[in-house]
Amino acid sequence: MLTHIPLTNVLCLDIETVPQYPSYDDASPEEQAYWNRKAEFLKKGENDDVSTLYQRAGIYAEFGKIICISTGFLTLQNNERQFRIKSFSGDDEKELLLEFAAMLSKFKNNTILCAHNGKEFDFPYISRRMIINNVPLPVSLNHNGKKPWEIPHLDTLELWKFGDYKHYTPLNLLAHILGIPSPKDDIDGSQVHKVYYQEKNLQRIVTYCQKDVVTVIQILLRLKNEKLLDNDEVLIV
Repeated sequence: MLTHIPLTNVLCLDIETVPQYPSYDDASPEEQAYWNRKAEFLKKGENDDVSTLYQRAGIYAEFGKIICISTGFLTLQNNERQFRIKSFSGDDEKELLLEFAAMLSKFKNNTILCAHNGKEFDFPYISRRMIINNVPLPVSLNHNGKKPWEIPHLDTLELWKFGDYKHYTPLNLLAHILGIPSPKDDIDGSQVHKVYYQEKNLQRIVTYCQKDVVTVIQILLRLKNEKLLDNDEVLIV
């Protein structure tokens, strides 16, 4: 599987997002009104209301923001592998998006972006937030006029589906069944809001994001039936 794609041409990534504000009450009346309409479609239980549901606002690009993008790139020299991880994080979303875009501009045109559920979440979310922040879309995220097979994106979730489009497998479950160490050994996505706004521990979120990126490349290696990376083959730069 994936025999036609050298992993040295693949840039793995993962993003972490939070709501624009610490709580529903911190949003402006106009933004609250927009969220109220959105929340109506999200209510599932009698305890759900616009305020409690606001913690989920981070998964929607119109109501959330990116606080971390972690990337990883595999190199191979003299038969020695190294997976180099670089993260862009901070409270200033536009600044981290500009830095990320600048990095993408340095890669070759044949570089492929890869994330777990990236086609449904990471790639469109980044693109929307770039537009909102007046950041020009890099070539690898600009799909205008391109046919589906011309878009340089891979998605480990899509690869695992094998055409079964109703199927969903979260990253930690896929890692478990493939014998890859779990990336969720500290926090998971549902806790990012609390860690960011209450604990104010951005570095903890960055570490969590970087573990997800390592898991993505490990899954690609397993799908290609290649040896998993050892810890000493992973370098954070």
